[in-house]
Amino acid sequence: MSAICLVACSNPLQNGFFQSLPSISINTPLQLKTRNRSLILSSNELVPTYSTRRALNVSILTVLLSIPFSSSAIAIGEVLELERYTDSVEGFTLLKPSSWSKVDKAGATALFQDANKGSNNVGVVVIPVKITTLSQFGTPQFVADKLILAEKRKESTKEAEVVSVSERTGEGGLQVYEFEYKVDSTRGGLKRILSAAFVASGKLYLLNIAHSDGLESPIDPDRRNTLEQILHSFDIAPST
Repeated sequence: MSAICLVACSNPLQNGFFQSLPSISINTPLQLKTRNRSLILSSNELVPTYSTRRALNVSILTVLLSIPFSSSAIAIGEVLELERYTDSVEGFTLLKPSSWSKVDKAGATALFQDANKGSNNVGVVVIPVKITTLSQFGTPQFVADKLILAEKRKESTKEAEVVSVSERTGEGGLQVYEFEYKVDSTRGGLKRILSAAFVASGKLYLLNIAHSDGLESPIDPDRRNTLEQILHSFDIAPST
């Protein structure tokens, strides 16, 4: 039995959990300077609530482990342009590759896939909760440890390792946890996962970025820098 099933089978998330994708808006372009180049940016209810730490723990792991990802090679040196994606209904914003297509997928509030390699993707899930901050659930390291433990329980996982755990401040002092880990599995090979989470307005927001990172086709520095920009851009949508 996979880690997803172990976490989710007794969980109310299974039935009626996912709803249709929300509306979005794209605003005016702006330019973001990186270390090596400029990136062109253009602005652009899953049902049950969770009141206990244990139930929230289950919900976080279920969502992070069920956002689809696998491994595939990338073109070395390929440049990704980023654009601002804002979901004014669910209340979050992030940068996303402009060439990655938005697709409908059970389990995701929003999911963007590489047009050439769909296994490289960026996914967001939003879950109603009763806590007001992530610290009420646990420390960043606590969440990371639980995540890796569940990942290792998957039959397909050969190895899973936490690379880094951090915390940053978002819009209006928002508490944001960030995680990076790598997974080697029989269903996709080596991949790099970047995740972020925050709680706002009675909702838990989860971002999952999956990208191949094999020995023969590792993530090049420019692509990694772009993925980190996406990770750090995940935040609550500014009030209008």
